[in-house]
Parts: sequence; C-alpha cells; structure tokens
Amino acid sequence: MNRETIIGEWHRAVRSLGAAEILMRSDYREDSVSRSYYALLHAAKSALLVHDVETSSHSAVRSMFGLHLVRTGEIERKWARDLAEGVDDRLMADYSVHTHFSDRETQQEYERAKGFLDRIRQYLIANGLTDQELDTVRRDG
Repeated sequence: MNRETIIGEWHRAVRSLGAAEILMRSDYREDSVSRSYYALLHAAKSALLVHDVETSSHSAVRSMFGLHLVRTGEIERKWARDLAEGVDDRLMADYSVHTHFSDRETQQEYERAKGFLDRIRQYLIANGLTDQELDTVRRDG
C-alpha cells in the first residue's frame, strides 16, 4: 500500500468536490456536475490503492471498484451505482450541448459525491490512514 499515492488521490477528490461546490454556487451547473464526478473518480482510486490496484481509465476504475471493493463486501453496492451514475452524468455534462442540469440536479450530484467521499473516508481510516493525513489537503495539487 503506497500511502503517498492514496493520499494524493484522496486530496484530488477533496479538491474536486470543493471545485464542484464553487462552480455550483456560481451557476456553472454542468461544470459542477463534471467536477462532482471527478471527486468520485479520485476517491474510488484512493480506495483501490489500499489494495495496490492502479487503474489507467475511467472504465477500469468502475470495474475494479466493483471487483475489489464491492464483491468482497468491503464497500456497499450502492456506492458502485453512484459511481456509475456519476460517470453517465459527467459525460452528458461535458459532451452534450443539449443537456442542462437544474439547480436541484446539480445539488443532487454534489450531494452524491459528498456522500461517496464520506464513505470512502471511512474506508480509508478503517484501513490505517489517519484523519490528519486525509484532512491536510495540499493547495498545490
């Protein structure tokens, strides 16, 4: 388990969630939805790294999350569904000029990501990371 890489992915997740909130409050809804997804992605990657599972694509993250965390019973199935829904919404937000998210939908995306990060944080702590490691988010990325 490479703690530094796990923490690095975790910090990216936290920063993406912060960006999603700023964008949501500034009425950049589609950009907020996209950042909410990236919060999910980086949090999922941090959890996979507990098992030394590195991924190089978005689809690999989803697949490995299910295989190494959900099927083993370490993470509940609900969180895999949230990850899958997040990627679908991110694709629409980033690539469909006909898709527009309401304030309510944008808030739901943000709340889904926030809940996901809360669950992954619990998982990381249960696997030996500390509050201090997870809370000290570097500003330089």
